[in-house]
Amino acid sequence: MSEFILGDCMEHLKEYPDGYFELAIVDPPYGGVTQGGYATNKISGGVARNRNDYHLALWAQKAPEKEYFDELRRVSKNQIIWGGNYFAHLLPPSQCWVVWDKVKPAGVGYADCELAWTSFNRGAKLFQFAWNGMIQGDMKNKETKIHPTQKPVALYKWLLRNFTDMEKPGVILDTHVGSGSSLIACHDLGYEYVGFEIDEVYYENAKKRLHEQTRQISIFELLK
Repeated sequence: MSEFILGDCMEHLKEYPDGYFELAIVDPPYGGVTQGGYATNKISGGVARNRNDYHLALWAQKAPEKEYFDELRRVSKNQIIWGGNYFAHLLPPSQCWVVWDKVKPAGVGYADCELAWTSFNRGAKLFQFAWNGMIQGDMKNKETKIHPTQKPVALYKWLLRNFTDMEKPGVILDTHVGSGSSLIACHDLGYEYVGFEIDEVYYENAKKRLHEQTRQISIFELLK
């Protein structure tokens, strides 16, 4: 049964046995008062209207330490860690890095791409999906951005399709849910999940977003 939990993941992961999760897909903070080029000011009306409207988040001020990565690797069989280039001193060498190309004009925004460390022994993988202000890779299903490090649902679906056995889906772990994109992807593809979010404002916004998505899917299924 899937769960989305408000709380510190480190206080809960100890409850799970070794290798409980098939895959952990996580996006921990890199540290600093700002992250990803976004100021972390108070959120406006529950939705981030621009780069300066994000909720002041404690999660962005301190990066996880070795204990977090050790526990993450204990409870999951494999891991995909966004921002792995920031944690190279805490992670073993990886043969397979994931590159998310945001398809942005050169010099626009904070970064042209994002890197994820993985535990897989295979070639590096590239995912191209536009994510530049109002421009998104799927304009017909445009996502409202509610979190400064939000990633598209399409990215998480691509990761699940490329790094799990969809015929035998295990439970997916996300220790830093943020906007809820990972949980929406899991739901849409039929995966069970456990997600954690330590910040109450982001938790409530992600929970609302997840509920709206699952409700839409349920209505669509009824109309078939």
